Amino acid sequence: MSSFLVEAAYTSEAWGILVKNPQDRFQVVQATVEKLGGKIERSWLSFGDYDVVVIVDLPDSVSAAAFAMAISAGGSCRAVKTTPLLTVQEGMEAMKKAAASGYKPVVQTQTAR
Repeated sequence: MSSFLVEAAYTSEAWGILVKNPQDRFQVVQATVEKLGGKIERSWLSFGDYDVVVIVDLPDSVSAAAFAMAISAGGSCRAVKTTPLLTVQEGMEAMKKAAASGYKPVVQTQTAR
């Protein structure tokens, strides 16, 4: 399983509906995540650029993309952002691979005058 941070911003129309009829949308979202083979680890309502923040565990990036597409296609959100999350161990493995990758950075060269 891979972990993903999913942030979503509701449209003003969706907020209007929720204010008139408060709903626990996380139950609906949990059912969707489970159909994609995953589970919600934690979820919050927030304020700022995004209205909802969810940590989900999903089998792979394709499942995470499907989740984001389903949310976006529903029309209640004006923005959906998905960020893959690495454990500290995975991050350290990535650092080791980066060190051994042979990448050469851009360097400034002297120009002839």
